[in-house]
Amino acid sequence: MGGVGRRRARRSERRPERRPDEERAVETKAPADPEPRGASKLWSTGFGQVATRSLQVLAVIAVAAVLIFIGARLTLVVIPVLIALVFAAAISPLVSWLRRRGVASILATWIALLALVAILVGVMWLVVLAVVNQWDELQSQALDGIDSLQSYVQDLPFQISSEQISSVRESATGLLQSSAVGSGAIAGVSQTANFVTGFFIMVVVLFFFLKDGPAIWEFLLRPFSGEAYDRGRRVGSATIQTLGNYVRGTAIIAVADAVGIGIGLAIVGVPLAIPLSVLVFLLAFIPLVGATLAGILAALVALVALGPVEALIVVAIVVGVNQLEGNFLQPVVMGRTLSLHPLVILIALTAGTVLVGITGAVLAVPIAASIWRAIQVWDGPDLPAKFARQKRAETV
Repeated sequence: MGGVGRRRARRSERRPERRPDEERAVETKAPADPEPRGASKLWSTGFGQVATRSLQVLAVIAVAAVLIFIGARLTLVVIPVLIALVFAAAISPLVSWLRRRGVASILATWIALLALVAILVGVMWLVVLAVVNQWDELQSQALDGIDSLQSYVQDLPFQISSEQISSVRESATGLLQSSAVGSGAIAGVSQTANFVTGFFIMVVVLFFFLKDGPAIWEFLLRPFSGEAYDRGRRVGSATIQTLGNYVRGTAIIAVADAVGIGIGLAIVGVPLAIPLSVLVFLLAFIPLVGATLAGILAALVALVALGPVEALIVVAIVVGVNQLEGNFLQPVVMGRTLSLHPLVILIALTAGTVLVGITGAVLAVPIAASIWRAIQVWDGPDLPAKFARQKRAETV
């Protein structure tokens, strides 16, 4: 019996004593979750989780499709409101500056609104005077340039079939003669019922955005509180700032491109230099694609009027101006406003053009940039939403 007692004593010495907090943790340990059974077990597997996520994605796509369908049916209202929002974001600093200088709120709103309307009317008048009145000649020169290009490429070392050239010419002819370019984008500034109605809606909505924009946003945020309210304030401020910076920066770049390319065309002696410069200004509001279209059109006109050497010089001028703008002017003027990958820009341009035409191509990129900026401040001033956070360092 003595040996048994000594062995029990040695085992008790080797057994570690539990602290009171450990005993409480053992006593309060939560029971294990019961294993899912039946149908719930099917959804808890890896395949079931994929199916659940797929259903959620399909639901989001369905809601987005309904909203897009409604917006496409109500373009006469949706487009003027979006344009008014973009313009309000662009000139809101002027209204704020006037108010800080002691100007009454309503007077500051009217001054900014009338200044913007005067600028828009001046641009429309310039487009009608410089482009629409010479559009037939410009169109003829471009098509003749395609015919001249056909004769030049026949002696190239690689073969370009006449069918391919004819296909390109037919596509260009359809584009130059289409209502989207001839009457929708350029001649559309004439007094049509839809244009006048849309312009009137845009001006009225713009007035209220300039006068009561912050109050309208606060009204929309009334159902939210706490973190959701703070997020709404951040998203609203970031969206307006991005839209305003984009429009102001793009306008400055468009003017610089038009002046630079216009001076180059005038030095080379290309006819229709003023209409081409105006087109450069307008197409500069379509990122990536606009500058290319303007350069092709100017080169075709130079090819017909002057010859292949001058056409190549025009191409060099367009490329040089775009390189200077992209590498020096745009980083200074735009900053981080347009922090979108070129692939995203192309997708946004395509989607906007398909849905709304040229107006959609102009609005698609600033809207996409604003959405991305809102995602970047979703969880904090410098904290993107969880799904948009960088998971690992980028490699070059």
